[in-house]
Amino acid sequence: MTRLVALLGSINVGGNRVTMTELRDAFEAAGFANVATVTASGNVLFDGAGATDVEARIAILLKDNLGIESFAAVRTIAELQAALDENPLTRSGDPKLVHTVFLERQPDTSAFDQLEADHTGRGPEKLAPGTKALHIDYVDGVGNSKLTKQFIERRLGCRGTARNVTSIRRIMEKMKD
Repeated sequence: MTRLVALLGSINVGGNRVTMTELRDAFEAAGFANVATVTASGNVLFDGAGATDVEARIAILLKDNLGIESFAAVRTIAELQAALDENPLTRSGDPKLVHTVFLERQPDTSAFDQLEADHTGRGPEKLAPGTKALHIDYVDGVGNSKLTKQFIERRLGCRGTARNVTSIRRIMEKMKD
């Protein structure tokens, strides 16, 4: 078994309120093993064989058991480390402001180019494509940014869920426990 994390989108934002106890209980009831959560933003650790169909299974679990329309980006600790390693923005940016948006699939290069073109002049954020990921330095903070989840998802044509570098490192530490 491999230690995995389900990075859930839209948890405890926009009316999708759920306690981490409810989330853990739902995962355990669905047969997931060694379940734990990290922070209150939808990071669920569990043991599994891989992410083949588990992402779809988790989306159904969230909808059926908790009434939340969402998705899960399931990653191993090696995939989280690879996301940090490939992110050129971590070298100069503040770890609380540099984010990785974990995507449900790899978008076309043209979609990333469109996102960059449409964002030009809208703010100081820096963007870098990744492997099933988009890396962003929210230079002036996420709350002030016009680079919203909806703006990104519309241009890339897929859903994503963001975590800052500090959170990714915290999740990785918990995965080693």
